[in-house]
Amino acid sequence: MMQKDLTQGNILKTLIGFSIPYLISCFLQTFYGLTDLFVAGRFNHAEVISAVSIGSQVMHMLTVMIVGLAMGSTVLISNAVGAKDSRKTAEGIGNTVSLFLLFSVFATLLLLFCTDQIITLVAAPPESLQQTKYYLLICFAGVPFITAYNIISGIFRGLGDSKSPLYFVAAAGVINILLDFLLIGGFRMQAPGAALATVLAQAASVFLALFTLRRRSLGVSLTRQDFRFHSKTLSAILKVGIPVSLQDGLIQVSFLAITAIANSRGVATAAAVGIVEKIISFLFLVPSAMLSSVSVMTAQSLGAGQHDRGKSALFYGIRICVLFGIFAALVCQFAAEPILGIFAHKEAGVIVLGSQYLRAYVWDCVFAGIHFCFSGYFCAYGKSMLSFLQNLISIILIRVPGAYFASKFFPDTLYPMGLAPPVGSFLSALICIGMYLWLRKSIKSE
Repeated sequence: MMQKDLTQGNILKTLIGFSIPYLISCFLQTFYGLTDLFVAGRFNHAEVISAVSIGSQVMHMLTVMIVGLAMGSTVLISNAVGAKDSRKTAEGIGNTVSLFLLFSVFATLLLLFCTDQIITLVAAPPESLQQTKYYLLICFAGVPFITAYNIISGIFRGLGDSKSPLYFVAAAGVINILLDFLLIGGFRMQAPGAALATVLAQAASVFLALFTLRRRSLGVSLTRQDFRFHSKTLSAILKVGIPVSLQDGLIQVSFLAITAIANSRGVATAAAVGIVEKIISFLFLVPSAMLSSVSVMTAQSLGAGQHDRGKSALFYGIRICVLFGIFAALVCQFAAEPILGIFAHKEAGVIVLGSQYLRAYVWDCVFAGIHFCFSGYFCAYGKSMLSFLQNLISIILIRVPGAYFASKFFPDTLYPMGLAPPVGSFLSALICIGMYLWLRKSIKSE
């Protein structure tokens, strides 16, 4: 039985209990992504490091968009579980499987066809061009596995089970690390070796998940009818999922735009920015875990008619994120060079530039945690468009133009360029507070 009722018990304890397995899952998934970069840096030079960092950023963008789209399924299933509606739960699971099966086929064909155009958009340095292309072609071929893993995990979390995905990704992480050393270190396959290790690891996690599904009960009875598209169910999934996916995609587009700006300054800057983006993605695991946890808890609470419980989960999540963000920012002020040295110990220029960028960028962890938690709360109420709008405003007004002008006016340092994301997130947090007050007022008036 995979269902778990999150509408009962101590709110903080329940929130932490749900979020920790999810956090560890994300940690392991990001860790073996960092391992790709670490092993590539140990056996290769800046051109391969840059190719892996650029390619993995593109794949991270695709992955977070899939996870964002799956948020619609997670919220729908969570709401049904909270309302104890087994028929709605079954329809949500079945329609999710059918929808993302079609999505994975379409996405794979489209990405393989557009690989050259994508490489042009991210402005990969000439030295890294071929390696980047090989990396992306292999990863794009593995999109069905990436989609399947994240969708199965999203269904489990919607049922209140955040532990099962942890086991899947743990196994994949071990396989990925072993393959990295074998393919990159042993066979000297460079960036293609990193990509192949990632795809094979994701495939292993999917097969483990399917094996688990055969051995355990979901707690609901699925029929063939549940896998046929139901307009109301599909609409509920897409109403939440599309804005979240677009929001996450826009954030990643802004990251890629910043990467393209950095790439125009040479391979050392490109490698430095790519490494820092990986480090920031790692630090963002706590805000991401809180977003998902707040969303699932609030959705179940909403299904049970417990609005105040969802509000309490939101503010507990914000406090956890802010405290973690301050801690991470302070650590990076004192340990930036050693952290960068882990990934680029042969490249002194990359370490210097990356340390400048990291010391500024890391403050984003504080403010991003706030608007991440609000985004999870808005999604639970089916108001994911609010999250999309605040991120769009932040990206257009601050993130991308701030990075561009900082790069132009401060060509000798990356510190000003690193300030653009945290300033953008600060604006997002202010907008979210206003949106929250409006939403609470509208709830009370109903």
